[in-house]
Amino acid sequence: MLDAASTGFADPVLDAQSHFRTLMDALARPGSIHAFRPRLTPPGGLPAELAAIALTLADHETAVWLDPGLAADPAVSAWLAFHAGTRITVDPGEADFALVTDIGAMPPLAAFAAGDDAYPDRSTTLLIAVDALSAGGDLVLSGPGIESERRLGIAPWPAALTEQLAANRTLFPRGVDLVFATSGAIAALPRTTRIREA
Repeated sequence: MLDAASTGFADPVLDAQSHFRTLMDALARPGSIHAFRPRLTPPGGLPAELAAIALTLADHETAVWLDPGLAADPAVSAWLAFHAGTRITVDPGEADFALVTDIGAMPPLAAFAAGDDAYPDRSTTLLIAVDALSAGGDLVLSGPGIESERRLGIAPWPAALTEQLAANRTLFPRGVDLVFATSGAIAALPRTTRIREA
């Protein structure tokens, strides 16, 4: 059942186009922080930034996996179904998109769809809410879209995630992509990015 206080995009076409451009720029320049201030009111514990990315990317042909905190609130899945037409899956391995609000309890990246060599785009894009994003942090990034190196701070950052991302990169062209969101900002780590801790 929809929460009467929740809303979708004020202007679905223009808002989705604007957010899509920001997302593509973030993916093209890994680790760069982009202002992201969506105008919508999602239900429950679904952060506005994750909600806006989901509405921008998901549609009736996609499946969305919700972490346990979001899955426990029927209003979240109802809101996504109403505004994006997407279906909810309980299997992270079949998800086109995963919405994560507790990065510490997130399944390992290997649990999500990595695509295959013929269709590497049939993989999961993880949309992850975090407390903070900062330039010049402990993550040292290199690879396509980065001139030399770029540093990024993501808080919290689970210790196991650096190793999982290194393993994810070896799967290329398969693998998952990650978009991190905090209040008013996003940053992306596509599968091509090399990551080490300073």
